[in-house]
Amino acid sequence: MSGPLKLFLIAGEPSGDRLGAALMAGLRSLTPVEFAGIAGPLMQAEGMTSLFPMEELSVMGIAEVLPKYFHLKRRIRETAMAVLASGAEAMVTIDSPDFCLRVAAIVKAARPDFRTIHYVAPSVWAWRPGRAAKMARVIDHVLGLLPFEPPYMTAAGMTCDFVGHPVVAEPLASEDERAAFAGAGPLLLALPGSRRGEVTRLAPVFGAVVARLKERHPDLRVALPTVSGVADLVRELTAGWAVAPQIIEDPGQKRGAFAAANVALAASGTVSLELAANACPMVIAYDMHPLTLWLMRRAALIDTVTLVNLVSETRVVPEFIGPECRADRIAPALEAVLAAPEAQQAAMRLTMERLGRGGAPPGLRAARSVLGVLRPA
Repeated sequence: MSGPLKLFLIAGEPSGDRLGAALMAGLRSLTPVEFAGIAGPLMQAEGMTSLFPMEELSVMGIAEVLPKYFHLKRRIRETAMAVLASGAEAMVTIDSPDFCLRVAAIVKAARPDFRTIHYVAPSVWAWRPGRAAKMARVIDHVLGLLPFEPPYMTAAGMTCDFVGHPVVAEPLASEDERAAFAGAGPLLLALPGSRRGEVTRLAPVFGAVVARLKERHPDLRVALPTVSGVADLVRELTAGWAVAPQIIEDPGQKRGAFAAANVALAASGTVSLELAANACPMVIAYDMHPLTLWLMRRAALIDTVTLVNLVSETRVVPEFIGPECRADRIAPALEAVLAAPEAQQAAMRLTMERLGRGGAPPGLRAARSVLGVLRPA
């Protein structure tokens, strides 16, 4: 097929916007290409005009979605019609499966031969494996972030390439950023999550852990990177901690804290990979409603929630989930990691290597995968 490659891209949240921008830059470095779709500020900076503001799709949870249900339904149909009218050769949907896969279903129903690519494989290795087969009805090719994902996708009937995780391309702290956190006592990184519910549930437990650690380390220092949406809540909930945390919102300061910390206490999530990228040993703690925990454990296919444990095929990162999320259990685990971080350091190096560090940037690898499917040499 001659002429520039025409693609319709859909991102529904900031993480997808980052992936999409890197993909766009990668594609532009390889071939003439034209883009249309739904984009956040980073993709728009790469030259895309968004069909409507991406922020309309950045809603989470039933309570948030229900009031916007009919509006989102209209946006799904509007987006599908725009795809079909765009003259695009293919559509690349980026994460946000609730929105993106509904758009893909309408597009495929109208044009079964239209090529569909989804960026970020569903975590079927962790729970609800049936999602892969359901996705295969409307998606042809998947770009996976984790090295063990392709077999799950191909078994369901899609092609899939592992393209690397974006964490390996994120900038690390400069010497000046790191030096800003130099000090005499050990530096604990406290990461109680980025959602209000998480912070509210975990801050009291993390505060009790800090009190126990201060008894053993009178010169303990605490840094708490957070996001603007919960910063005021964090300040309120940490006001009584035995060590007043340095609350950080600036990205450069956050990089410095991640690089300088001796150990981290973190909520479960992709933050474990950020910590691994900075070689910061960690303990993971998370609490939730008992019913949610019971349902999650019934559905889980894995024995760990921490990606460092999964990717490195070790279980060196301690986890304290649900009823185990208690200061009297977490504090000794942090002490043990502080005293002997070597096993975690090895697992973190292996994790970063397996996620693509040292290779081509993930955005470029994703671009090569897209071209390999649409325009094979």
